[in-house]
Amino acid sequence: MNAVRRAPGRWLAVAVLVSVAAWLPAYAQIDLTPYVRHDSYETIKISPDGRHFAATVPMEDRTVLVVLDREDGLKVVAGGMGVRNSAVWDFWWVDDTRIVISMAQSFGSKDPLYATGELHALEIGGSRVKRLFGRKEETGLVTRYGAGDPVELATVIDPMPGSPGEVLIATWIPGTAPKTQLEMLNLRSGRRNVVVAAPVRRADFTLDPAGNARFADGLDERNYRHLYYREGEDAPWRLVNDQAESGFIAGALGMAADGTTAYVQVSRTEGPDEIEAWDMRTMARRPLLRDPVVDPDAILYDVDRRTPVGARYMDDGVTLRFFDEGAPMARRYRMLEKALPGSGIAITSTTRDGRLSLVRAWHDRDAGQYLLFDTEARTANGLFGRMAWFAPESLAPTRKITLEARDGVGLHGYLTRPATTGDAPLPMVVVPHGGPFGIYDSGDFDVETQLLAAAGYAVLRVNFRGSGNYGYAFSVLGAQQWGGTMQDDLTDATRWAIEQGVADPSRICIAGASYGGYAALMGVAKEPELYRCAVGYVGVYDLPAMYTESARSANWMRNWANDWLGERDTLAARSPVNLADRIQAPVLLAAGGADDIAPISHSRRMQRALEKAGVPVRTLYIDSEGHGFRKPEHRRRYYSELLAFLSDHLGGARGE
Repeated sequence: MNAVRRAPGRWLAVAVLVSVAAWLPAYAQIDLTPYVRHDSYETIKISPDGRHFAATVPMEDRTVLVVLDREDGLKVVAGGMGVRNSAVWDFWWVDDTRIVISMAQSFGSKDPLYATGELHALEIGGSRVKRLFGRKEETGLVTRYGAGDPVELATVIDPMPGSPGEVLIATWIPGTAPKTQLEMLNLRSGRRNVVVAAPVRRADFTLDPAGNARFADGLDERNYRHLYYREGEDAPWRLVNDQAESGFIAGALGMAADGTTAYVQVSRTEGPDEIEAWDMRTMARRPLLRDPVVDPDAILYDVDRRTPVGARYMDDGVTLRFFDEGAPMARRYRMLEKALPGSGIAITSTTRDGRLSLVRAWHDRDAGQYLLFDTEARTANGLFGRMAWFAPESLAPTRKITLEARDGVGLHGYLTRPATTGDAPLPMVVVPHGGPFGIYDSGDFDVETQLLAAAGYAVLRVNFRGSGNYGYAFSVLGAQQWGGTMQDDLTDATRWAIEQGVADPSRICIAGASYGGYAALMGVAKEPELYRCAVGYVGVYDLPAMYTESARSANWMRNWANDWLGERDTLAARSPVNLADRIQAPVLLAAGGADDIAPISHSRRMQRALEKAGVPVRTLYIDSEGHGFRKPEHRRRYYSELLAFLSDHLGGARGE
């Protein structure tokens, strides 16, 4: 059953609402259609011979893969579709006609992708998609193929262009002592040959330019990182960094052609991560790249996709840095930056001969466009645009902001103001991100931010402590701080916006999804005079229940809950469901009945607590949706309800 419910509120709140409505400006209604449409394509890669493109296509309840003929008007010549709630985790061209696909599951628009460990082969001209590796008969794309153990998981490590018909995969066998190993998989027969086993659990492998596994990076039961190295294909593993002993995390990125210089990302006790060159014979370390504010957002690789050449950083826009500015790939990127000023640049794939590259370019008012770059002709021609129905010049610009928390910790975030407004204080929506740990907001295009700006609101997104991108030490500051200093950071950012003249202090709402929903309800509980309203979308509001759900799965998850969520006996006092009597602002709750990440029971308990406390509360529950609504009609309902709720309390536009 779907329900939109409004509980009766306190008469004082109603009286204030009437008086506010008399002086709030009028806004035209917003057509929600552009904000709920599915994109045409998401990730696109060119084939080694340059004749085809492979692209993921989002649909209502799954993501599919199609192959387009570049020389025949982008005609679809092959494709594969998964079951409901399936998605494409990643895909690789292994030769001119075959693609290996790694599958994932997602149960909502706010739900991250979870790799299922299934691998499939799609061949142009083939009659069906072949399952290479899978765990269940009822999941995946089309048919089971090969003799893989159904409880094992796999991912592609390298398409092995020098070994036709084979790919290098990592397999993971779950259990009390999860085992990870590298295997060579034959695409025709399904035969698997073990290459090497990892010396640590839950491991990732890193190859050298020749395709040999040289590093294994994994975690122990206490979730400490271990980095192992071996000198060659037949050499034994040796431990080169133990986080518990060294006090820092080291993750291998790749190796130079000399076979001895390794590129390693190091997380320190303070400040952002640094990329270093390690001499694996002497263990001498040399710094290469370090931004003063942010971590590397992505590693840039050479044409072979194995050799690191630099890194991308996300801060005040996108910055690219290289180990050697004179290297061919560095020059290629710099040429593209010159042709596309102000845009972030990513080369998604390159043809075998290196002549053609598929490039994605984006910025704060552009979801991204794909261009075909010819390195010989030095031309870049547009092919596809993401969310091309939005005109960048009509959208709201986003700028970086910095401030200092009450205890002196530096905070970074992003402010978006409606494109047509001046400098006067505006009604504002504070939007805490989900996660919360390791996730972060950037200045990239964000459709919900643009929707709120179109409705007349300033939008404030702050990367509170615990967020990613600002160093491991900054993330650790958020450990066990749900409802504590992580929440104070949001409060301090809100007050900063008032002091800066950005926000009208009488018209501020806090609205978030997942962890952001928790933070929204905690915001109005801890600061009842600061926010005029709150929106919790697929949020968690009962931390003891969340702790129990996490601790049931495995020892390492129980350790994670203790380390990051907090000791169980501290959680009730930091749960919004127990703090409803402190809340004065009206609340909107939205949730999906099929949500396994933040079960709808959290929202129902929060609703009952608010009603018992006499707090005005509206609800939007859709039983068939999961962790974030995916169907366009359901997203339209949520956005319509959201804008109506905000309009009632802040005075912006409604949606239709």
